[in-house]
Amino acid sequence: MTDEEKTEAGKALARRLFTGAPRPANPGTPPPAAFNDYTNRHLFGDVWQQDDLTLEERELITCTTLVALYRENEQRVHFTGAKNAGIPREKIEGMITHVAHYAGWPCAATAFRVLGEVWPKEG
Repeated sequence: MTDEEKTEAGKALARRLFTGAPRPANPGTPPPAAFNDYTNRHLFGDVWQQDDLTLEERELITCTTLVALYRENEQRVHFTGAKNAGIPREKIEGMITHVAHYAGWPCAATAFRVLGEVWPKEG
């Protein structure tokens, strides 16, 4: 794939995953255009396009990492991505419970709160 094709594939994947994801109330200073281009071209246009993992596996791994690293803002985006990728909410809940035993209870408690904000339980 050319760099332009990777960029377009990355943008399309990001739209698919993150449609409906909350935007920060005060996003601060936006990253430079070169960083956004690198994100679209390399991360979502190359790394996320590889055949070694499914989209669902990549999203679950990413969510797991963000919970363990206590990255609330990114959890909001990627929990939405997990939902849009077709991962059942129960699988995200199970992942958070599992991570609690390795990354700590505060990480998990916060992740459950964030999950409830962006993906409320039905019923």
